[in-house]
Amino acid sequence: MSARYAIGIDLGTTHSALSYVDLEQSDGEKTAHGVLPVPQLTAPGTVEALPLLPSFLYLPHPDELAPGELALPWSNEDPGNGGVASDNAIAGEMARSRGATTPIRLVSSAKSWLSHPSVDRRAAILPSDAPDEVTRVSPLEASTRYLQHLRRAWDQAHPEAPFDQQQVTVTIPASFDPGARELTAEAARNAGYSSATLLEEPQAALYSWIQGSNGAWRKQVKAGDIVLVVDVGGGTSDFSLIAILEREGKLEPHRVAVGDHILLGGDNMDLALAHLVARKLAANGTQLDAWQMRALTYGCRGAKEHLLADANATTWPIVVPSRGSKLIGGSIRTELTREEVTTFITDGFFPRVEASARPAVRTRAGLTQLGLPYAQDAAVTRHLAAFLARQAGATAELEGFAGSVNAEHSFLHPSAVLFNGGVFKSGILAQRVMDTINDWLYMEGAEPARMLEGADLDLAVARGAAYYGYARRGGGVRIRGGTARSYYVGVESSMPAIPGMEPPIQALCVAPFGMEEGSELELPGQEFGLVVGEPVHFRFFGSTTRRQDQIGEVLDFWGPDELQELNEIQATLPAEGRTPGDVVQVKLHALATEAGTLELAALSPDGQRWKVEFDVRTAPEAQ
Repeated sequence: MSARYAIGIDLGTTHSALSYVDLEQSDGEKTAHGVLPVPQLTAPGTVEALPLLPSFLYLPHPDELAPGELALPWSNEDPGNGGVASDNAIAGEMARSRGATTPIRLVSSAKSWLSHPSVDRRAAILPSDAPDEVTRVSPLEASTRYLQHLRRAWDQAHPEAPFDQQQVTVTIPASFDPGARELTAEAARNAGYSSATLLEEPQAALYSWIQGSNGAWRKQVKAGDIVLVVDVGGGTSDFSLIAILEREGKLEPHRVAVGDHILLGGDNMDLALAHLVARKLAANGTQLDAWQMRALTYGCRGAKEHLLADANATTWPIVVPSRGSKLIGGSIRTELTREEVTTFITDGFFPRVEASARPAVRTRAGLTQLGLPYAQDAAVTRHLAAFLARQAGATAELEGFAGSVNAEHSFLHPSAVLFNGGVFKSGILAQRVMDTINDWLYMEGAEPARMLEGADLDLAVARGAAYYGYARRGGGVRIRGGTARSYYVGVESSMPAIPGMEPPIQALCVAPFGMEEGSELELPGQEFGLVVGEPVHFRFFGSTTRRQDQIGEVLDFWGPDELQELNEIQATLPAEGRTPGDVVQVKLHALATEAGTLELAALSPDGQRWKVEFDVRTAPEAQ
């Protein structure tokens, strides 16, 4: 049975959503699309259908709620737990609200943890600071739970079009490395997604903009334009550059660059506001403990969202629960003002800096708490300046690009900017970024960039993902680009031991920049010996700037900003009649899958094939 719908799922750090395109009712750039209202608990025993599913998981005490208070429309169905350990876990709005008062039982930012290379993302580690009596879940399990909830919501609303028969696209940050991409795909499989394609969120935002224009997007951009997508969500800041080419008389968007994985977003702002409020309380003689700080952080999130989104709101109350016996009477009450939030976030996270500004890097302490590797510099604009500078030559070799390329420019000049992410619900923040970019352009004598009007910032990614599914079937407009990075395996040079000197490392290109989905490439003339019967490890690197390296090319030297070390990769080859420890002669193949993941395969001369796994269980020893 062919798919009736193209389903797009935004698996977000703070919110998830499901949108769809009716394939039978769509034609060309005219699409019939909608958003699925997601049934979820909003209070014990109360189910409401809301357009967004907050990406929070609450792990209640076994005696905290009666079984009937957890019932969802599909609760009587086969659980199909998808590997999720805690059957009574609550996802969505009730999880968020209840967790604000009992933060030790709340799982948040699972998506950020899913991309954390220094923890075992399949291990039950969340909530990270929960006491021993709280049953924990893994980042993989939490992500599975959200995806599973959306699948069941769809099947309950559309029994005539079962979810597993539709074309499904799940979004990820453009900066996700192959390991995080593979884990997202695994979470989808665990949630019952028979097949799912991964799509980068900034691309999804542009797809949503194209869809929302009903064909008028061609009047807003022209051949030679560079569109900068600035996506600041709950957990990450993502930057992408998309060039507008003209081929055979038609405009074609072509993704040319993506930024690094920057854990900097709404979560950081919530925490910063919590510390601001805590300092005000401390000045009045009220000290908060760690538990209260977590509750205050969730309270600041709500205040931020309301004050930035509602121009008429001037203040927002915040209640911090007491740890004593007088839970109500002892609660600490305070408030945040719109001016405080706007000024603090604007100046702290979006300062007006020069184009030459770079993120500050400080020497790290020898011991740190187990937590997310947040960006050391909170200024989104400094990270943006560094990204545009690194990509100054991104269009120099782009075939068919009609824009000007000036080697004297210190950064790549965008001509249009598209904003995405809940942070930009505040027009003040979007305008601050536009003003800063245009200051940079003015200083280099360039025309100012224009702002592209986006769709609903909460739903743009889900809508764009659904439209992408439609475009893959030949309808609408397709963004081209292939892989956003080139990838390399480290090869240790053979040399005698020298005191105080490590053997030099060469970087072997195993997947070139822009490798098209669905293609497979063999490393020419390169043969390796892999040990069978036990794991073999490789150092693995990625680059967003080396666009000309071809598969099989070996680098002896590279600049500090050219290659970034990623998760290691490992292969465990079954012995299959050989003695464990034997060395098998193999060639490496790179495969950019249609699903949006990168695979490496080892092939022996007799035709045996082994998948070379990205090691997502343990961290590389060297960071």
